[in-house]
Amino acid sequence: MDYILLIIAFRYLQTHEQTKKVYPEWQKTFLQCLIAGCVLLLVQVSFHAIESFLTWVSYAAILYLIYASYSQKVFSPLKQYVYTFLPLVITYILQDFIELIAPEFYDSYEGWFETAELFAWIWLIAQLIINRKQRKALEIERIKAAQQELQFKQSQKLKDALEIQVAERTSEITAQKEALEKTLYELKATQSQLIQSEKMASLGELTAGIAHEIQNPLNFVTNFSELNKELLEELKVELEKGDLEEIRLIVSDLEGNEDKIIHHGKRADAIVKGMLQHSRSSTGVKESTNINELADEYLRLSYHGLRAKDKSFNASMETDFDETVGMVNVVSQEIGRVILNLVNNAFYAVSEKKRQLTELGNSGLVDDYKPTVLLSTKRTATGVEIRVKDNGTGMPEEVKDKIFQPFFTTKPTGLGTGLGLSLSYDIIKVHGGKLTVTSQNNTKENGKDSWTEFLIFLPE
Repeated sequence: MDYILLIIAFRYLQTHEQTKKVYPEWQKTFLQCLIAGCVLLLVQVSFHAIESFLTWVSYAAILYLIYASYSQKVFSPLKQYVYTFLPLVITYILQDFIELIAPEFYDSYEGWFETAELFAWIWLIAQLIINRKQRKALEIERIKAAQQELQFKQSQKLKDALEIQVAERTSEITAQKEALEKTLYELKATQSQLIQSEKMASLGELTAGIAHEIQNPLNFVTNFSELNKELLEELKVELEKGDLEEIRLIVSDLEGNEDKIIHHGKRADAIVKGMLQHSRSSTGVKESTNINELADEYLRLSYHGLRAKDKSFNASMETDFDETVGMVNVVSQEIGRVILNLVNNAFYAVSEKKRQLTELGNSGLVDDYKPTVLLSTKRTATGVEIRVKDNGTGMPEEVKDKIFQPFFTTKPTGLGTGLGLSLSYDIIKVHGGKLTVTSQNNTKENGKDSWTEFLIFLPE
């Protein structure tokens, strides 16, 4: 029994060491039982005479441990070992107790007690084997749980790190988004300013042409007014003479001159209205417009505008208007802007080609070259075509692919914003039409056969 006491105490200590649970109450009780078991063994070996008394003392200690394992929570890990040794302990206690109070009965049934003792030992060995397997399984489960806990902690750390990275990335993306929105706002503002600058530039060119155009009717108005003044002086003289025939002739001349003054005054008024219409923002309302007159007017305004800026500029203007085109519903000031842009580019191309030929120093090429811009209209089965063709420098293929892109220009810095053709393309697109270009750039022969043609198609 003393050995059983020591085994139980040792296993309890091992269990607590494995689970890393050490309690002050357990330490005190365990040490007391362990010391008592060791003392009992020493005394039993030394004094064999008091073996019976010591056996009952060890029984008391074992019964105390059994009671403690079921009554105190701190001793609960000892239950499995108590359950293992309990049959053997009960067998020994019952055997010694019966032998003490009824020796004859014990002697008669000693074989039965030995058999019970044998089964108790078998039970103990079987339980120890089972407990060992259970401990191994529990240890494996404990290791798995520890690994899972470690993996969970690692995954939690990884999750926390990822959350931090996500937060940082989100902050960066938000900052980039705000920066892009600010840049986009600034670009839109800059684009609006450039578009307005392009409109003002075309307005400046138009104004120069209008100044030249309006000067003619004003000169007529001035001249006929002065002539009428002289005729009125003559009329006074003839009235005094009473020459009715001469008076009638003078009055007839006055009426003719007044008709011409009215005609040229209306012409000047129409030019001013055209300028105002071009300068103000488009209302987007389509109105019936004579395309031939619109094209002719803006062709002449473009030419005179360029002449006003550069007196040395000169080019031939040719027109081929289809009389069947008639009236077309368009936003006249917008289509006028498109024609003005295309004609301005055509005049620039022929002027640039002449300059290039002059720089080559070949007077024969310069004399043979006749800068020409052709503006034509044509009615088709599906709509109206407006063509602007020049015999200027022409365009390489890589340029043709980019000319309708915003801010792309082949002109030197300060001579173009790169928005004229882009705005023209958008205007025609809004009208449901198309703006296309074909060109030939023959640089090997000094551009002799180079040309460019823009085609505006406006559907009915």
